[in-house]
Amino acid sequence: MPDPKVIEGDYVRDILEQPSALRNTLTTLSPTRDLKRLAGELNRGQFERIVLTGMGSSFHVVHPLNLALIAAGFTAILVETSELIHYQHPFFDSKTLVVAVSQSGESVEMVRLLAMNRRRSPIIAVTNSRRSRLATAATATVLTGAGKEFSVSCKTYLTALMALEWLGDVLCEKNLGRTRQELAQAPLAVERYLTHWKDHVRRLAGALKKIRHLFLVGRGASLAAVGTGALIIKESDHFHAEGMSSAAFRHGPFEMLSRETLVLVFAGALKTKKLNHRLWRDIREKDGQAEIVGETGSGPAYRLPAVPISLLPMLEILPVQMITLALAACRGREAGRFELASKVTTVE
Repeated sequence: MPDPKVIEGDYVRDILEQPSALRNTLTTLSPTRDLKRLAGELNRGQFERIVLTGMGSSFHVVHPLNLALIAAGFTAILVETSELIHYQHPFFDSKTLVVAVSQSGESVEMVRLLAMNRRRSPIIAVTNSRRSRLATAATATVLTGAGKEFSVSCKTYLTALMALEWLGDVLCEKNLGRTRQELAQAPLAVERYLTHWKDHVRRLAGALKKIRHLFLVGRGASLAAVGTGALIIKESDHFHAEGMSSAAFRHGPFEMLSRETLVLVFAGALKTKKLNHRLWRDIREKDGQAEIVGETGSGPAYRLPAVPISLLPMLEILPVQMITLALAACRGREAGRFELASKVTTVE
């Protein structure tokens, strides 16, 4: 492994601060009067649908909430904000409850959403910025406690996952005391994994040296890590990665298997775990490169601490963060430093 000082910048600091950010967020989560009112209206049938929206990692992060709401019997629709404002704006009416996720609360699409909606649909904002336009214009706001973040989404992503898990239980009118007890396990589990971050990066740097193509695949709530993981690898390392469902990978990309192609398979929830393991085995039988992420991961960097299933999405992104550092180490560059993009996207 090259000199580790190459990668030990602000992005690494943000990754290591994730347990603290989760603890800070947990202390801020409390149902406001407006939030409880919206939850009551939802459960009385006053809304026909819940539209979940965001951009980038703030879009992918909503996958677990989308599934939780559908399982509770609600009609939930997951759509990128850019598509919502240009092609699906008829959703803006009194029968739609919008959950809008934006780390900054100032991205160009989110600002346009606020202007187009004109308070026709009530909006629940999930953001890291109390003074943002999204937070101040929303009907109810759920704040994360990630603090300032250097560039690539890491602290803000994990804290948004925590906030959205809590929000889902608020909307479904579950026992929030039990929710809080469960969420309190997340910071310690993340801390346990990150204790060995240097060892993880060292091992991964050796394994990734000859890799040219990277796929991340999973099902269900794991699609959050799949989508965000591919995004942050591209942002952090200028290395192309593609995220998709495990099923979609068999429909074409399976043909790309080679010694230069690595497929990261997320084991995920019990319902589809066997299918994901089968894909992992099938790739290896074809002499392809594949690793499995989960409690029984295929190596120390891919092995996650045992947690309740609701917390699994918060841990699944950690091996991908280690990959971003390992790829940067291989290339002798600082991971996560933007050269062309910016932290907040202000141009459509």
